[in-house]
Amino acid sequence: MPTERDLDKYAELAVRVGINVQQGQTLVVSAPLTAVDLVRGITRKAYEAGAKNVYVEWNDEQLTQIKYKLAPDEAFTEYPMFRAKGWEEFAENGAGFLSIYSPNPDLLNGIDPERVATASKTAAIALQGWRSYTMAHRVAWSLISTPTEEWSAKIFPDLPAAEAVGKLWEHILKATRVDQDDPVQAWKEHNARLAKTVDYLNRKQYRQLVYRAEGTELRVNMPDNHVWHGGSTENEKGVTFNPNMPTEEVFTMPHKDGANGFVRSTRPLNYGGNLIDNFTLRFENGKVVDFMAEKGYDTLKLLLETDEGAGRLGELALVPHRSPISDTNLIFYNTLFDENASCHFALGRAYPTTLQGGTDMTKEQLTEHGANDSLVHVDFMIGAADLDIDGITADGAAEPIFRQGNWAIDFS
Repeated sequence: MPTERDLDKYAELAVRVGINVQQGQTLVVSAPLTAVDLVRGITRKAYEAGAKNVYVEWNDEQLTQIKYKLAPDEAFTEYPMFRAKGWEEFAENGAGFLSIYSPNPDLLNGIDPERVATASKTAAIALQGWRSYTMAHRVAWSLISTPTEEWSAKIFPDLPAAEAVGKLWEHILKATRVDQDDPVQAWKEHNARLAKTVDYLNRKQYRQLVYRAEGTELRVNMPDNHVWHGGSTENEKGVTFNPNMPTEEVFTMPHKDGANGFVRSTRPLNYGGNLIDNFTLRFENGKVVDFMAEKGYDTLKLLLETDEGAGRLGELALVPHRSPISDTNLIFYNTLFDENASCHFALGRAYPTTLQGGTDMTKEQLTEHGANDSLVHVDFMIGAADLDIDGITADGAAEPIFRQGNWAIDFS
C-alpha cells in the first residue's frame, strides 16, 4: 500500500504537473469514493498552490450498477443538465479538471448493451459544450488513476484483495514516476524526451502511414498540416499541463477519409463497463465497413453506430513496445494505462489541436481539412512486438518508423 509520503507526492504531481494549478484558479475533481485519501491530499496541495476553490464530485460504481439494473429505460435518455451546464460554466471561467479514472472492467456484465449505449450517447450530447473546451485544450485537464478492489482483482485474480490492490498501487506509482525522489523533475525530463519525438515527426509531415502486423494491413492518409503532440501541452492561457498521467505516446490526426485495409486489436477495450476483445475492423475510404469481435460484439456494434463519425478514425498514436508500462507484461483493462503500453487508434472525434490552426476553425472548416467529428472518442490498442510502420513522404518514399514494435528512429 502507498505510504503517506507516496500519496503526498502523487497529490503534488497531479496538482503541479497534471493541472498546474494557478493562483486564483478553480479546480474540479471527479473521483471514486475509494480515492478519498488522495483527494484530500490533492485538495490541500491545490489550495497551497493558490487555488480559489476545489470542488469534488464523487462517484460510486455500485450506484451506477443499481441504476442500470433497476431504472426504467427512459432514465437513460435523460442527463442532469445542471451538471453539464455547471461544468461548462467552470470551463468558461478557466477551471482545471482532474479526473481519477478507476473503472471496474466488468461493472456492467449482463446489462443490455442498448441501455449502456443510450446512456453514453445521452451524456455525450449533454457534455458537448464542456468537451469543446477540453478537446481544444482551452482549459487544463488531467487524468490519473487509483486502484479499486474490483479493478485490481481483474489484473491479479490469484492474489488476495489487499495484496492485489497493493500490487496495482506499485505499478501506478512507478508508471507515474511517483516512486522517484523528485517526480516533478522526472516529468520535466520525460516531457522533454517526448518533445524531441514530436518535433521530428512534425518536421517530417508524412503523407501516409503504413501499418503491418499479424492481422493488420492498414494504410492511413494524413491531412495537410497535421500536428503531433505528446507529453505536456498548453492551454489557451499558455499554462503547461499534462492531460494523461502516465503517458508514453505521441499522437496526431489521421484524415477522416484516408484509412484503407484492416486492423486487429491487441488488448481488450473497456468501454462503458463492458469488455470488447479480439476484434478486427476493416476500413474503406476511412469508414469501418466490416468488423468482428470474439467478445463484446454487440457493444462494439452500438459504439460504431453512435453516429456517422464513430466508424472513422480521429486519432493515431505511437507507443514503442519496449516502454515502461508495456514492459510490465500486464493487461490493465484501463485505457489510460493500456493505450500507453501500445500503439493505438481512436474511433470518433479528432482533437482540433492536432491540425495547424484547428482550434480557431469551425466544425465545417475542420471537416474540410480532414478532421473527423463525432460524439465519441474511443481509443483501442493495436500495438505488438511484430508491428512495422512506414512513413510515406511527399515524394512517395517509404521510411521506417517502427520495426518489430519499436522505434526505427534515433531521436537523440
